[in-house]
Amino acid sequence: MPPKRRYHARKALLKQLTREVVEKFGEPTAELLKGAIEVLDLEEGREIILAGGEALLFRLSGGIFPTLKSLDRIPLKRVVVDMGAVPHVANGADVMAPGVVSADGEVAPGEGVVIVDERHGKPIAVGQALVPGAEMRGPRGKVIKNLHHVGDEMWRFQAKG
Repeated sequence: MPPKRRYHARKALLKQLTREVVEKFGEPTAELLKGAIEVLDLEEGREIILAGGEALLFRLSGGIFPTLKSLDRIPLKRVVVDMGAVPHVANGADVMAPGVVSADGEVAPGEGVVIVDERHGKPIAVGQALVPGAEMRGPRGKVIKNLHHVGDEMWRFQAKG
């Protein structure tokens, strides 16, 4: 699906975006927002923030998160899932407690996390924690809302560029 609108970030939006990114990810990430910043409006209230033509961040009603391709520059806390959960998570399913192998104990509810597979440690999704990291391993229940995964619209946009 093509973006509804693509535009260059004006000074006020750039200032707000920089403040939001520094608050959420720390001072060093502000350097990533130097230069030409563009915003792509997608369906469902999603936005992709481009830096130098590369998809760096995405915004949802729940906040701002790094894309899978930018996790090397904007690290998130990790949640490891077993190989049985990988195909489901990679297709957009939320993460259920039985599939969690380990989670960073400092993860707070509402915080962005990267979901990686247990065998290779490769990122397969970015999600939002629904429970604290220490409570993610368990017999049942949804623990992470999947926001961006391998093969979704944002991933395909990044693959084109």
